[in-house]
Amino acid sequence: MSQWLLLGVNSITLGGLLFLLSAGFSLIFGLMRIPNLTHGSFFMLGAYLGVTFLGLGFDFWLAALLAAAAMAVVGGGIERLLLRRLQGQELAQVLVTLGLSFMIADLCLMLWGGDPIPLDTPPGLGGAVPIASIVFPTYRLAIVAIAVVIAVLLWLMLERTRLGAMIRAGVDDPAMARVTGIRVSRLFTIVFCLGAAIAGFAGVIGGPILSVYPGLDSDMLPLALIVVILGGTGSLLGALVGSLIIGFLYNYGQVLFPELAYIILFLPMLLILLFRPQGLFGSRVP
Repeated sequence: MSQWLLLGVNSITLGGLLFLLSAGFSLIFGLMRIPNLTHGSFFMLGAYLGVTFLGLGFDFWLAALLAAAAMAVVGGGIERLLLRRLQGQELAQVLVTLGLSFMIADLCLMLWGGDPIPLDTPPGLGGAVPIASIVFPTYRLAIVAIAVVIAVLLWLMLERTRLGAMIRAGVDDPAMARVTGIRVSRLFTIVFCLGAAIAGFAGVIGGPILSVYPGLDSDMLPLALIVVILGGTGSLLGALVGSLIIGFLYNYGQVLFPELAYIILFLPMLLILLFRPQGLFGSRVP
């Protein structure tokens, strides 16, 4: 029984990391109408930058914040210098983001090598916490708590601030948002920076669990894509629910039906695309 509960905690932990990765991805997808295929690279590059900052002697959490800030700059530069020049050319934007993901992967391989780099658990979060008769890893519980806090902060931003109202308007109807005077192009940059920063932060805090290695981007990006398709583009609630669903399907599927793990993982996505293409909580693209 304890094994299944521990597996459930691991599933929620993975769901928390996927939420941090897919929340910004979902908003970018909903606002810009393109799948940003560099988003998994933001996760991996942020993790590698965290390794570098840790090697320079920075505290773990400060290294994570510095990596997030660096990825915000990288994301803003990509949006401003490349994607904005291709505005309205969806296929070209997708191909550019795909090409960038390969370039970032090669850059990481050149700078940090091909060996996996384990990250140590932050001080004070090692060991386990006993709850009833079951012992849960402390750091995994901390990741769940961090994901919940960031989810609440993002919800408050989207639902209780003027910026959030403009982002929601841009996601629902970008043409009407432009008519009302909202600078949608500026929203593109803000959301892109925010999404890249959260992905980079997630890459660092996920390092003690996943480690940092070449191919981390290609492992995480398909999961984020499934989350966005399940939850719906531009929906924060959809990103949260979809992340938890995929976290449970991924972990329990690999344990119960290892030979059918990918079928179990991708089948819900196929059903959603067939019967509700806007996702569980998304609205139809205008």
